[in-house]
Amino acid sequence: MSSHPIVVFTDGASKGNPGPGGWGAVIVRPDGHVTEIGGGSPLTTNNRMELTGAIEALARLEHEPGRLSLYTDSSYVIQGIREWIHGWKRRGWKTASGGDVLNRDLWEDLDDLASARGPRAIVWHHVRGHVGIPGNERVDRIADAFATHQPAELYDGPLSAYPTSDILDIPDAADTPRAAASRPRPHSPKAAAYSYVSLVDGRPMRHTSWAACEARVKGRAGARFKKTTSAADEAAIVRSWGVDPSAL
Repeated sequence: MSSHPIVVFTDGASKGNPGPGGWGAVIVRPDGHVTEIGGGSPLTTNNRMELTGAIEALARLEHEPGRLSLYTDSSYVIQGIREWIHGWKRRGWKTASGGDVLNRDLWEDLDDLASARGPRAIVWHHVRGHVGIPGNERVDRIADAFATHQPAELYDGPLSAYPTSDILDIPDAADTPRAAASRPRPHSPKAAAYSYVSLVDGRPMRHTSWAACEARVKGRAGARFKKTTSAADEAAIVRSWGVDPSAL
């Protein structure tokens, strides 16, 4: 069994709360095989989609043994699975105030899948959303595509040919100081940047350097940005933001 964990990124989104929603997950196995999965629902909530992303990823890996590191930007998922769920179960799926636990059906599914892998087999990592973390940005695009009924080309193949070649570039999070030391490292070289793109107040812009991109988005609420590796990747990223690439 590999000493490296399976790395998973998950995300969920809804356009309206409730409204049409989508979820996405990227699975990177220690042997370098990458699998993307995603789906949607016509009427749902953001929290249900966040949970569904994690559930579907664990379900896909149900018969693949080994340690697993799961990354999500959902505080709801992280706090629920780390803390809240223990009290909910003791109280018969009631909150501390005696109310019914929202999304109990999904929490039970997630708990069953996590428990089946064994104690301490999954490390749950919280990452900040929309700060350029490649894995988090990719699952965000998948979830958004399904929520908005846009085409979503899901990859299944070797890491060496994966468009998001820097998928395993994961900064140390405050709650996981040893994350970088425990994750697998690809042996393929990083793809050079084709460009950097940003979205501020609904207006996209192409940049030739990270410094220029950072200067535009720094301190701007709701700003989005991403490194691209090709013209096609650039167009796909901008399109996932709901903007016509010709506006660049």
